[in-house]
Amino acid sequence: MNYLMTLLDNIIYLLFPIAIYLLYLISKKNVNEEENSICLELAIYSSLYLLLRKGIFLDDYMSLVLLNLPLLTSYLKKSTTAAIIISFVLTWYLTVILGYPFVFIVTEYILYFIAYSYFSYKKPTPESILSIFILIKTFTLSIETYLFISPEKDFFLNALNLLVISGILYVAAYLVLYFIKKGEELVNLNSIRYQLEKERHLRSSLFQITHEIKNPIAVCKGYLDMMDVKDEKKLRKYLPIIQEEIARTLTLMDDFLSYSKLKITKEEVDIYLLIDEVLAALKPLFKKNHIVIRSHLPDDEFYLEVDYSRIKQVLVNLLKNAMEAKKEDSMEIKIKTKVEKEHFEIQIIDNGEGMSEETMKKVDEMFYTTKPKGSGLGVSLSKEIMRLHGGDLYYESKIKKGTTAFLVFPVAEQ
Repeated sequence: MNYLMTLLDNIIYLLFPIAIYLLYLISKKNVNEEENSICLELAIYSSLYLLLRKGIFLDDYMSLVLLNLPLLTSYLKKSTTAAIIISFVLTWYLTVILGYPFVFIVTEYILYFIAYSYFSYKKPTPESILSIFILIKTFTLSIETYLFISPEKDFFLNALNLLVISGILYVAAYLVLYFIKKGEELVNLNSIRYQLEKERHLRSSLFQITHEIKNPIAVCKGYLDMMDVKDEKKLRKYLPIIQEEIARTLTLMDDFLSYSKLKITKEEVDIYLLIDEVLAALKPLFKKNHIVIRSHLPDDEFYLEVDYSRIKQVLVNLLKNAMEAKKEDSMEIKIKTKVEKEHFEIQIIDNGEGMSEETMKKVDEMFYTTKPKGSGLGVSLSKEIMRLHGGDLYYESKIKKGTTAFLVFPVAEQ
């Protein structure tokens, strides 16, 4: 029973870091090869550390063979660097700390490496690697047992012990292999699901953009069919409408291209200065539309790591949305900021028409708009920009009471 409990405890120590590694891969939508390799090696080193520090080893060599499972995991995952480092660590531990024969321990780990290097050209299956590993371990353990570990014991008793140890190691190794294979299946399944969702989203977006572009083109075609080049009155009436519809189509395509090719380049930006610059640029527009701007900004500086042009784009979009929501001849828009320990918040508050609950649920969906000439991409584009900054964009609104847009940025140490 002690042997069984020891086996289960040590397998848990071995598999726990690998489970964390697999969960990380599942949670991440895209993991490049270098990041995957680093995370895998970190998981294997953590497994070895837990076995050495927390593992429960009995007085004989039976439980110590489980220390080789992180090394086997390295070879199964084809992580040669991790395998070499673990071989050195185990050699030091078994010879210096536990006093086992240096020559035999070194020979054992060299045999693992030679066998792996030789058979790797033949692209062996994980089962083949495991079988070779167990074969080498059984061979070296047999020599060590009869010459150094328990030479005084009966030959048949040693043989029985070796058989039990090999069987336990074989079962434990196959359990590790099964766990890794099932974990990788889940990772691959998650990756396929993500790709399918991405393709579905792309198809949906293409369908929507096609549908949205089709409308203004159909309007242009209708007016062109009705237009008579000899009728100057119709020309003056229809041409501005056609030009407006074409301009709307171009705006829609530009917004869609901006969304699909969105990238950010961060730099240190004084966020208060950026807000002032945006308000100054939009001042003529506010004046023309009888908009009163009240900004409550501190006089000092506050720097954030952001993409200057992209955040400017977000602020312009939100201020224009607020301006277009006015319900009377005049309107008031307030700009407030709030600094917290881990977040910086910008509030854009208007006293306009406000949004219904249904509109609030759909406001950040692509192509959803309540404006007659809107593209429905402004809010979704702004939200995506904020997501890429590690922040968020959300709204609070009530019909006839106005809307507040919240821009939340993560704050690094100032």
